[in-house]
Amino acid sequence: MSKIILEITMSLDGFVAGPSISAEHPLGKGGERLHDWLFSAKTEVDEAVLATIHKNMGAVVVGGNTYVTAIDDAWGGKTPFEIPAFVATNKPINEQKDGFTYVTDGLEETIKRAVKAANGKDVWVMGGGGTIAACIEGGWYDEFYLHVAPVLLKNGLKLFDHLNDRQVDFKNLGVSQSPQATHMVLGKI
Repeated sequence: MSKIILEITMSLDGFVAGPSISAEHPLGKGGERLHDWLFSAKTEVDEAVLATIHKNMGAVVVGGNTYVTAIDDAWGGKTPFEIPAFVATNKPINEQKDGFTYVTDGLEETIKRAVKAANGKDVWVMGGGGTIAACIEGGWYDEFYLHVAPVLLKNGLKLFDHLNDRQVDFKNLGVSQSPQATHMVLGKI
């Protein structure tokens, strides 16, 4: 049975991107520091966390804003994913790329289509912040990998600002850490 796995990196002060998000700065100005654990400072601990997340992936979901600012102009204009990739968007995408399925019927429908395409494997929801928050709000997840980078962005896009006032609790499924990230695995209660 497919698990829906959310994953995102956040600064200590709750930001998932810096200010002035654009195609030139898809993580906002200074936001690339959030992902040092993925690139310039990756350790064996970080690699093991990624391997756990990606070992049974059958499909990926990305939000429309993340697609437009990060993926649309990146990787030579084609999908970097070797699995079915779905873009949850509330507006049509002008220039569609091979390897992506664009869904305008809402995030829940996007996830349902991804689960079907995953054929029993897991679905990876990689962001952005609004997409992750909506999945938490809707209860559309089984596990939530939250990577906390030891940086303060002070401005930008906050992860949890999109949630309503309802209390949300998680089950702690484990924590590991490296010099550039604390990796928390949370489950739905």
